[in-house]
Amino acid sequence: MGSCICNPLSASRHLLLTESNSPKLPHSKRRASTVVAYYGLKTPPYKLDALEPYMSKRTLEMHWGEHHRDYVECLNKDLDKSDLFYGYPMDELIKFTYNNGNPLPEFKNAAQVWNHDFFWESMQPGGGDMPKFGVLEQIEKDFGSFTNFREKFIEAALTLFGSGWVWLVLKREERRLEVIKTSNAISPLVWDDIPIISLDMWEHAYYLDYKNDKAKYVNVFMNHLVSWNAAMSRMARAEAFVNLGEPKIPVA
Repeated sequence: MGSCICNPLSASRHLLLTESNSPKLPHSKRRASTVVAYYGLKTPPYKLDALEPYMSKRTLEMHWGEHHRDYVECLNKDLDKSDLFYGYPMDELIKFTYNNGNPLPEFKNAAQVWNHDFFWESMQPGGGDMPKFGVLEQIEKDFGSFTNFREKFIEAALTLFGSGWVWLVLKREERRLEVIKTSNAISPLVWDDIPIISLDMWEHAYYLDYKNDKAKYVNVFMNHLVSWNAAMSRMARAEAFVNLGEPKIPVA
């Protein structure tokens, strides 16, 4: 940790930094300014102890405070080498650097920064239980029942080989919800899917709290952590791009 150095900024979007290489020289003799775009470490939408006892403060301090921070710092170090990606929103940076399945060096850190931000926002204190209103209706429409969806999501998590992520996504062309799993840093954004919720299945996401008991971790996520409020808001935004017909998803 800490091997990558970046300018510590608090926002998760691009910020402009301009730096003259020789500020004391007359203007006519100055070298061209370097323009660099940095990303910052975004804070989870709750205090680090707010998910206890289901996800400990110690896990958040390590997972968000160390692993996630390292991805941000390494991404900024990558971007510092060139202004090629200046001005890219994070989702577009991910799609571009995925390079049609031949990822560029910047892809892993960019995708992991976005994936982690999305994961923190997929949880909430007092989460779990069942979704309500249109989200539940859409799940029942596409999976047959909430129970079927829950079983499919848990099965995907427990059969994921190695490190990766499990997602509930909205498929644009099919206009339906699906559960998918991705390896390593891959995000559904690269296939133009619209993520609704995600679960981090890298070992560092659960080991401090659950050791090797992945099944307990996944079930606790579904029972006590997943934010169906976030899912409802994301589905409402998704309807601006995908006509789902009935049921209509209300804005949270």
